[in-house]
Amino acid sequence: MELINNQYLIQNIPVQKIAQSYGTPLYIYNSDKIVNQYHRLCNAFAPLNIEVKYACKALTNISILKLLHQQGAGIDAVSIQELKLALHAGVPPEKILFTPNCVDFEEVQQAISLGVHINIDSISILEQFGQKYGSKVPCCIRINPHILAGGNANISTGHIDSKFGISILQMRHMLRLIESLQIKVIGIHVHTGSDILDLEAFLRGAEVVFEVAEHFKQLEFLDFGSGFKVSYRQGDIATDVEALGKRFVPIFQDFCKRYGRQLALWFEPGKFLVSEAGYLLVQGNVVKTTPATVFVGVNSGMNHLLRPMLYDAHHEIFNLSNPSGTKRIYNIVGYICETDTLGADRQLADVREGHILCIKNAGAYGFSMTSNYNSRLRPAEVLVHEGKAHLIRKREQFEDLLRHQVEFEF
Repeated sequence: MELINNQYLIQNIPVQKIAQSYGTPLYIYNSDKIVNQYHRLCNAFAPLNIEVKYACKALTNISILKLLHQQGAGIDAVSIQELKLALHAGVPPEKILFTPNCVDFEEVQQAISLGVHINIDSISILEQFGQKYGSKVPCCIRINPHILAGGNANISTGHIDSKFGISILQMRHMLRLIESLQIKVIGIHVHTGSDILDLEAFLRGAEVVFEVAEHFKQLEFLDFGSGFKVSYRQGDIATDVEALGKRFVPIFQDFCKRYGRQLALWFEPGKFLVSEAGYLLVQGNVVKTTPATVFVGVNSGMNHLLRPMLYDAHHEIFNLSNPSGTKRIYNIVGYICETDTLGADRQLADVREGHILCIKNAGAYGFSMTSNYNSRLRPAEVLVHEGKAHLIRKREQFEDLLRHQVEFEF
């Protein structure tokens, strides 16, 4: 989003005009940013044979899935429903990796019947898989390397207390099962979680993958997950994927020489691709002054953007309606009957009731974590693509709250 002549634009379209056309609250996504992030990642690891599997839990709108598939991306799905959404969007099964966690084996079987790649992250599922399929269906193994990627354990998945992956300490048990049940392993996967704060954590995880890979002779790819950090506030440190690529490419090439075959390199970015492309527009309903605080109450809340409450996540907020006004300190709060603070002690250009505020970095884990709490309706979604705004999800109506309820007659 650019500020030109005192108005904010996305692909030369005034954002205020989009808000007027579709109302608020409203999610807006910039396709140019998504496409640029995808190619930036691919270019950073050239000339390796790289496969990007978009972690669609970040944002599952089928138009976003289609956009990324059009660019060449595959999909990383964590539920059978995400998998089916990807297929519905036209992504071929061979471009989809199914990485569930704590699911019933029946869901794994359903995914296998749909022809996608299977990623196994527990000894229990691995044993059931081997007994059922043996060497007939190839699979990938997800390893937990016991490496904390970032400073927030809520979004790190590779530490010792994580529920994700087969512990590196269970290596011998895993290998015995694979040998006994003749399981064909074609991929090794590691994902240390979101917010890689430095390159060393990623490279340590890579060494674990290389050590594990030495035990398998039929590998086709190594999957290093993602965890590439984006900037959420001014001065934030983001993962320098270009610098990481320069260091990692020769290391990966050296391993492939030792292994005796050139393997594909897979990544599963979610936030990296879509976070900075998304914005949540909300309207100021009330400006409320108390003895301690000036609140701006908006027509949205934790039901539309849960991350501030769930993770204490920071999202920059600015006044779309008054870009050049005098800066004042506000607490931006929602209309939910909870303490749903979207931003505390924020400097915003002078806010009046009816002004439109913009919440940045709302593309990842924004709409995908929405709810109907307080019986509030989910917002609409708009994709700005090739200089035009396109509605890609309608705003919910009251009838949607009743759609699946069965009314009991007393």
